[in-house]
Amino acid sequence: MLSRVADCLYWMSRYIERAENLARFVDVNQTVALEPGDVIDDPWAPLILTTGDWALFAERYGQTTRESVLRFLTLDTEYPNSIVSCTRAARENARTVRESISTPMWEEINKLYLLLNRAARELSPEDLTYDFYNQIKLGSQLFIGVTDGTLSHGEGWHFVRIGRLIERADKTSRILDVKTYGWEQQPNPGDVQRTVVQWTALLNSVSALEMYRKVHGRIRPSDVIQFLLLDREFPRSIRYCLRYAEDSIRMMTGSTTGTFSNRAEQLLGRLSSGLDFTSIDDVLADSLHTYIDTFQLNLNDVAAALCDCYFAPPAIELIK
Repeated sequence: MLSRVADCLYWMSRYIERAENLARFVDVNQTVALEPGDVIDDPWAPLILTTGDWALFAERYGQTTRESVLRFLTLDTEYPNSIVSCTRAARENARTVRESISTPMWEEINKLYLLLNRAARELSPEDLTYDFYNQIKLGSQLFIGVTDGTLSHGEGWHFVRIGRLIERADKTSRILDVKTYGWEQQPNPGDVQRTVVQWTALLNSVSALEMYRKVHGRIRPSDVIQFLLLDREFPRSIRYCLRYAEDSIRMMTGSTTGTFSNRAEQLLGRLSSGLDFTSIDDVLADSLHTYIDTFQLNLNDVAAALCDCYFAPPAIELIK
């Protein structure tokens, strides 16, 4: 497969996943913001913190209000990580490799693009309701479904899956970091209502509440962290994402378990193995924020290595 095609398939998938995750986070935050009283002091600031683009938001919008945050994250065509910008980028990557994807894939990504393109032109933050964000989530899920059902599970499919899982692991780690930062030092650790609302919102943001309750029952902070970070079976846990991203690379390289053929496979295998042999006590022994921060740096190294190994054109040395 040409590196150009692999690159487009990988980023097409990452952008679709990024748009879906933003829709999830915004949708949950709108629900939390409706809670009576001051159960959550500022439900909108964490959304911007999750993106890592606080400085850009502050420069362009100032304070975190519902209107400013929804416009920035959903409709802002000049912000490259907004939902509309991600969808446009995903469609452009799909258009570039139209011959390498199936017709149902193209149709689903085009439907999502048309929905968001119209929204950017015609809608205001007041129009961004639960139904609107649900359409985005549904569109992404339909795209994943038709990809698995209509695209041959060869190299192209594996690059699509790797892109989706790397992006999903990144976004799960970011929302986990932002939502849990400083929870040990909460001023009112006995405030049961605040604790339940916050951790339930965290689980809802990754559609994990039902599966969490089947495994752990009551809402406990350490159990929530363990579920989203280390669970082997939940498809949005970080451990699950890395396990199957590693599986896709191994399927392409032919490496056996415990070996590697390139730098990307080595780094991903090392990161995945670290989670395999980590317990929640190890994670919480020092600082959860520090642990997740280190994880994100390592995940960025994996993404850079993927680019070097599969996407970037080889350097040409001139013979002197």
